[in-house]
Amino acid sequence: MSSAPTIDPKALGKTAVLMGGSSAEREVSLMSGTGVLNALKAMGVDAYAFDPAQRELSALKHEGFQRVFIALHGRHGEDGTVQGALELLGIPYTGSGVMASAVAMDKVMTKRIWLAEGLPTPRYACLTPAEQTHERIRTVPDDLGLPLIVKPPHEGSSIGVTKVAGYSQMQEAVQLAAGYDPEVLCEEFIDGEEVTCPVLGEGADAHALPVIRIVAPEGAYDYQNKYFTDDVHYLVPSGLPEAEEREIQRIVLQAYRTLGCRGWGRADLMVRASDRKPFLLEMNTSPGMTGHSLVPMSARAAGISYEQLCLNLLADARLDSARPNQDA
Repeated sequence: MSSAPTIDPKALGKTAVLMGGSSAEREVSLMSGTGVLNALKAMGVDAYAFDPAQRELSALKHEGFQRVFIALHGRHGEDGTVQGALELLGIPYTGSGVMASAVAMDKVMTKRIWLAEGLPTPRYACLTPAEQTHERIRTVPDDLGLPLIVKPPHEGSSIGVTKVAGYSQMQEAVQLAAGYDPEVLCEEFIDGEEVTCPVLGEGADAHALPVIRIVAPEGAYDYQNKYFTDDVHYLVPSGLPEAEEREIQRIVLQAYRTLGCRGWGRADLMVRASDRKPFLLEMNTSPGMTGHSLVPMSARAAGISYEQLCLNLLADARLDSARPNQDA
């Protein structure tokens, strides 16, 4: 990451904060983007809101924007499509590039890569549309055990996710997930503590921020509790043994580098209660930046203010085609 004293906000040029968009996470993105926009303005950046659901991205070029902060979440924002468009427009942007964004957005592809690298992630079954038959769906618990998790592999923010406790719930859970995604991901349930760990930077220079332990009402860390209640407790420092926190950070850094992420990201994990083994669930390449969001919370614990975090991320904006140390 760029060091704070060297960043001249005026030198970053006219900046667009992409927010809103057309995904199921539009509402959260608007909250994230508003927070980022206000922070950048407070730091002296010439920043403006830009909603791709209401304006063509080509307007970024026509209106002379020199840099983009991506505060979009989900499809058409976090999945490599906007990143590809910005590559063609030649406008540097925050976060991961086209390939890493696309791969990380696909939880099944992410799992395949992590497993190939020997990284721990829960066992799973992916049901294609052709496999979403009554007969196949009822056999999934035989393979993965109960309870298990059913989710759309291309959504975030716990959208379309069901914790299935019995065979009778499987059909409905798959139907819900299939409403968001043609494929459905069924995943082994890891009984334990939920944690998350942000990463800043790229490659060998990437570093993990403090781990956050998440304590939700009755374990229900769902969309409503994530963004619209104050019932969830976020513990940072995590209160985990130091060796356990270091191991989580090590695994998260490896997971981040393996996917080719850059700029920033946040991995979500479960720590199994029986043996304290951490399991990677997913990598977010455009994490939330709302008042409830976890990357700013972890950054604050590391001595980085919300405003400084936003400025640092914007200063690191670049294109896939630009070398890491090359000015965009």
